[in-house]
Amino acid sequence: MSTILIIDDERAIRSSLRDILEYEDYTILDVDNGRDGLDILKKEKVDLVLCDIKMNAMDGMEVLAEAHQSSPDIPFIMISGHGTIETAVEAAKKGAFDFLEKPLDLNRLLITVRNALDKSSLVTETKVLKRKVSSSKTKDILGESGAIKRIKETIDRVAPTEARVLITGANGSGKELVARWLHEKSNRAQGPLVEVNCAAIPSELIESELFGHEKGSFTSAIKQRIGKFEQANGGTLFLDEIGDMSLSAQAKVLRALQEHKITRVGGDKEIDVNVRVVAATNKDLLKEIEEGNFRMDLYHRLSVILIHVPSLVERTEDIPLLSTSFCEEICMEYGIPVKEITAAAMKELSQLPWTGNIRELRNMIERLIILSDRSITDKDVVAFANPSREPVNGIAHEKGIINYGLDMDSFDSFQDYKDHAEKEFIKYKLEKNNWNVSKTADDLDIQRSHLYSKIEKFGLKRD
Repeated sequence: MSTILIIDDERAIRSSLRDILEYEDYTILDVDNGRDGLDILKKEKVDLVLCDIKMNAMDGMEVLAEAHQSSPDIPFIMISGHGTIETAVEAAKKGAFDFLEKPLDLNRLLITVRNALDKSSLVTETKVLKRKVSSSKTKDILGESGAIKRIKETIDRVAPTEARVLITGANGSGKELVARWLHEKSNRAQGPLVEVNCAAIPSELIESELFGHEKGSFTSAIKQRIGKFEQANGGTLFLDEIGDMSLSAQAKVLRALQEHKITRVGGDKEIDVNVRVVAATNKDLLKEIEEGNFRMDLYHRLSVILIHVPSLVERTEDIPLLSTSFCEEICMEYGIPVKEITAAAMKELSQLPWTGNIRELRNMIERLIILSDRSITDKDVVAFANPSREPVNGIAHEKGIINYGLDMDSFDSFQDYKDHAEKEFIKYKLEKNNWNVSKTADDLDIQRSHLYSKIEKFGLKRD
């Protein structure tokens, strides 16, 4: 049966409500003050709260407001012996399910309790269905290694809580996927998941990106902008590569975590935010703290739970499963029969260094699919996989997209080489997607506006 929490400083009221509701087979918890009530909500599974408004120390409206921040789906029925229309309206605005006046009418009490529990049950069922639908859009965390099994177990335990999580691991190891599953399996799954790559945003713009800005707050602020914290309200904010965030931005993020409030750049109004923060980094933050690049207090706020995602060389037993899955996925994207990866090819793949981790493995499987014949053999891996070695010369896709034969002496600087590689990669993806910019932006995991800028920068044109 459902569990109901009664918060009222009058013992007689608590006793009377307990007798009535226990007779209806409800499980009853009761406390005489709001603070103890909030503690119970953090520790116990409660389906409904009956809360008096007029109490000493902490009144019912304060309890309702604070509980709604952490447990927005638990219905509150507010009770008062001094009820007015204004009080009822205020309770409704703060999220109360209903308002009852003392002395309580037995029939109305029981009907209201049943209605509140029915609604709560419906909300829970809807969340479960939404989670099932949304989870189908998130790729599974593939692997049978001990490290991956432990990560999955940790996600299952941590996701339903409000605990902040810090995910560590090398680039390409799958930190973003862990963050997505923490959101999908959380009680916030019906809310937004907002992702911010802190390394990709210039330091002078990061505060505006996170907290928003008011019109006229700086030269290019021609209109008000809502920041990522506000966009993520009611959901999860994923701060990727947080180790690259400036110290001034770190201080404001710390304040947001402590007070659940933010202030837009150029503004003075405090805005309440209800956000769960998950962060990720490829840096050693303890070393960054020693060097004065990262705040220790922010580190401790973020790392309530630590999840380390191992590199691919630390979980080589997962390479066959990952390779097979990527092969099936990519062949389906290309609309071609799934190619077999021979046992000898798997052995070769398992012995490669994989400095780019899972991201590099997927790119390599895609390359092998394009360049191999009916199956992927060990000879194909030796010839084409080629991680961190000399470029493969003379290899070209039938559309002329791929060209691995590069004259390294033609580049005057590392930036020239990077620009060339970026241009060719974007061109390849655009051609592969028949110049569908939205699909290409999704494949590259960048915003469409950013892709349009790159197309213009490199002078790319459709043939």
